[in-house]
Amino acid sequence: ETLSSQWKLSPVAPERGGFELHRTFEFQDFQSAFGFMSRVAIAADKMDHHPNWSNVYSTVDVKLWTHDAPGLTEKDFTLAAEMDKIAGGSGLVE
Repeated sequence: ETLSSQWKLSPVAPERGGFELHRTFEFQDFQSAFGFMSRVAIAADKMDHHPNWSNVYSTVDVKLWTHDAPGLTEKDFTLAAEMDKIAGGSGLVE
């Protein structure tokens, strides 16, 4: 699947693999942002791959990397694509 162009590769410490995927999601309001996080939490748990994220009101900041492997793996890109799909039906502000 193609990822949103809003996903960026960000450099990180070499011991974390050198790169992570990063995206900031903006929603209409807090309820939409929290609903998105709840739906992603269910999907991520099924994938056994969990995001590093934070929420402030209508913004969800996400960083993905594989904790038990050096850097990015297919799991990161699969979860990113799933997050894009979930965000599309969650009040995302483009």
